[in-house]
Amino acid sequence: MTAPHSPPASAAPRVNPLQRLWLRELGMERLWLRPAPQPQAAPAAMPQVAVSKQESPAAPPQVAVSKQESPAPAMPARVGAVPARDAAAPPAASAVRPAGPGPGLRNGPPPKPAPKAEVVTDAAPAVIPVAEAVKNATLDELREQVVACTACGLCGGRRHAVFGHGGQPTRWLVVGEAPGEQEDRQGQPFVGRSGQLLDSMLSAVGMSRERDVFIANVIKCRPPGNRNPKPEEIAACSPYLMRQIALLKPERILVLGRFAAQTLLGTDATIGSLRGRVHQMKTEEGREIPVIVSYHPAYLLRSPAEKARAWQDLKLASRQL
Repeated sequence: MTAPHSPPASAAPRVNPLQRLWLRELGMERLWLRPAPQPQAAPAAMPQVAVSKQESPAAPPQVAVSKQESPAPAMPARVGAVPARDAAAPPAASAVRPAGPGPGLRNGPPPKPAPKAEVVTDAAPAVIPVAEAVKNATLDELREQVVACTACGLCGGRRHAVFGHGGQPTRWLVVGEAPGEQEDRQGQPFVGRSGQLLDSMLSAVGMSRERDVFIANVIKCRPPGNRNPKPEEIAACSPYLMRQIALLKPERILVLGRFAAQTLLGTDATIGSLRGRVHQMKTEEGREIPVIVSYHPAYLLRSPAEKARAWQDLKLASRQL
């Protein structure tokens, strides 16, 4: 007797109770009545899902490669390769920092401030302290202030400040322009050949610097190269001369040279138009002093023909006594 043919394993046979009992007796109940295996659709789907995850575009590896190969995370070319979930995250400070300087900024470190230029004191600030300082000074105090003066740049190149020299009480005040080389060396006004000529002129009208003539200059320090003084130098030095006039109270003022005449009279007229007549200068006290203009002795040494006119000026000053 051959064994009954086993049904296919893919389908369970339908048996009645009698057949089931018969199969049990033969010991084949489990073989014939083994339930069919459950469908494997769900397990099969799982590997497919796993494969899908493995074969899907490798966004995470791409991100990893991008992070490893990018030399700097701030480079714009790498920003576009970041997946959406990474792009949503706040960007790093280095990624959003602009490559160049912001508007209005220069490349590199901020420039250092330029050194401040040296401030040159103009004429007005120099006049105020000098005028205030000499306002109540005595003649000796005024001399000390002139010697120590630094109100303008001429103080830097001087050897001596030339205050003036003469006799008191003062009948004539002789006002020159500025010290020359010899005056700067000796600290006295009108020395050398010019001084000798002036002494001779004064002696001709009975005057002397040792007795009744005081000699001073508009500028107390020598300008370099005997140049004409600058306006700020005149403004700085004028208060000294005005205070000398107030203290000495001369009867006459003899002004020698174009520059001195223009400064004392406050005019730009030529010396030819200023000489030969008497001018009046009003002091702070309200007193009027006759002023006579003549040529500077240095000019007379260069132009001897003008000595005759200078003699006329001296006689004019003498008649005013």
